[in-house]
Amino acid sequence: MKKHILLGISGGIAAYKSCELVRLLKKQGHEVSVAMSRAATEFVTPLTFQALSGRPVLSETHQAGDGNGMAHINLTREADIFLIAPASANTLAKIANGIADNLLTNLAAARKCPLAVAPAMNVEMWRNPANQRNIAQLLSDGITVFPPANGEQACGETGTGRMPEAAELADLLPDLWTEKSLSGKRVLITLGATFEAIDPVRGITNLSSGQMGAALARACRAAGADVSLVCGQVQTALPAGMGETVRVLGTEEMYGAVMRRVRDCDVFISVAAVADYKVSNASGQKLKKDGSGRPPVIELAENPDILASVAALPDAPFCVGFAAESERVLEYARAKRIRKNIPLIAANDVSVAMGKASNQITLIDDAGETALPLCGKDETAAAIVRRIAELLPARGCGAAYPAPS
Repeated sequence: MKKHILLGISGGIAAYKSCELVRLLKKQGHEVSVAMSRAATEFVTPLTFQALSGRPVLSETHQAGDGNGMAHINLTREADIFLIAPASANTLAKIANGIADNLLTNLAAARKCPLAVAPAMNVEMWRNPANQRNIAQLLSDGITVFPPANGEQACGETGTGRMPEAAELADLLPDLWTEKSLSGKRVLITLGATFEAIDPVRGITNLSSGQMGAALARACRAAGADVSLVCGQVQTALPAGMGETVRVLGTEEMYGAVMRRVRDCDVFISVAAVADYKVSNASGQKLKKDGSGRPPVIELAENPDILASVAALPDAPFCVGFAAESERVLEYARAKRIRKNIPLIAANDVSVAMGKASNQITLIDDAGETALPLCGKDETAAAIVRRIAELLPARGCGAAYPAPS
């Protein structure tokens, strides 16, 4: 969903991160307007943000030549979201106490759209009791506060106070306008590829990048769920704001991590590309060619079925599976859903989805089949979450399905 985002920039060295933030928001398709405090223009020029946003930049409350001279009111009427990033301690204090004496605080006071802030300041300024009171007041007033990160600061000190990275803010921002259809639900997601060792340097794995699982994690978080992840090997950045992230290597390790956590969740989404077999005679040393021309014999044993095991639990969570097939996609997916006794499965062709940024799936449940168009994995994930929210009140995983005919 594309939005008009008003980005306010207060004075601070973290203003340079907002250049990347504008670029990322534009790449997502959003329209971005930028408003800067006078202090912010000393760190990054308005021309830079004009070039990145493609729109004029406001830096004065009553800027000459600006229509009716009321841009500080007009901008917030046009915007869907007002984000101040970076938000200095001074700007936060003024907003918390209703002071409107500059462009950004006037915009905050006159707005009709939701306001979010990304604080950026020295660690001691962040810890200061007065600042913490102001943060508490902002939260009480319904303003979203994206917590600062911990790390080395421009002043040379280390601690909490760094503005979140641009990619993290761009990832979190859609949560502000997404319907909270999974509010209060706990979701556990597996993602990525498992790895079954043949010897200390070789193994059996697959091309899964983890992108679909990461997209589902973002979509569930945006819908209000508390999301935890069990990750195999991934080639994508994991979303911010997760409840817990556990990293595993092999399928048995993933099975153990899931079974220790799944009883505490309402929804289990099995997206990981799990190896069906492990190597039962794995070598403790690197296998070498011996000149005989005979390759080593690799013996396989079946791995535990994580999704079926979860679905078979008493009071099982609502289970969602994926069927990535190379042929007869829908036929195999239908049979898999019934065999594993799960209410919802997403079927897709491996040649379309695996390792790629897009996906084309068919959702299969009791009500029938819904084919989704080829689109980005974030859009696909949002559609899956909408379907989960529709089905979740009706049933869990415990109901039996008829045997395939």
